Amino acid sequence: MRQLGLVGGILALIAVVGAGLLAGTKQVTEPVIQANLRADRLKQLSELIPPERFDNELLRDTLEVTDAAYLGTSEAVTVYRARKDGEPVALAFRVIAPDGYNGRIELLVAIWSDGELAGVRAINHAETPGLGDQIETGKNDWITQFAGHSLDNPPPEDWKVQKDGGTFDQITGATITSRAVVKAVRRALKFYELRDPEALFAESDGASGSSAG
Repeated sequence: MRQLGLVGGILALIAVVGAGLLAGTKQVTEPVIQANLRADRLKQLSELIPPERFDNELLRDTLEVTDAAYLGTSEAVTVYRARKDGEPVALAFRVIAPDGYNGRIELLVAIWSDGELAGVRAINHAETPGLGDQIETGKNDWITQFAGHSLDNPPPEDWKVQKDGGTFDQITGATITSRAVVKAVRRALKFYELRDPEALFAESDGASGSSAG
């Protein structure tokens, strides 16, 4: 019995020490992880909105919004707001394409204050390697074709891939992926219009429900 008690005590001590080490490791590594995440997000944003175009802190000048209909998720989405000398320059935010070939595709969409697309990037997806993953800029420049377009350029009926009679090229062998991205980008533009750009730039930080639908 004494031996069992001794073994139990040793195991308990090991568990306490282990838990302490895990907690200490998390406390040390968490700030590093968060800093890396912020750096990655700033890099993504800077690819769409050149740093020389704004002078505020993008990662601090933000707004939380929700709109499942247009953003493709019921979760709160962070809107990053770029300004120059206090004047609105562009907004950037995530939008989800739920109908990719292998599920949801997470996009980062940036829109200039006049409603023109600054650009689009795929930031998370599970599309087929060698086909659908061509939405990544490191593998294909396909997704860069959206820059310069707007809600009415092309006209609404032409916001489709060429295979469906629209304006946008599709990735060979990945039409479903291409369609999903085109639809999600247009929904992002629609969200921007319906939410009122001036209001998006003016609203204070904090969660905000959308009246867009």
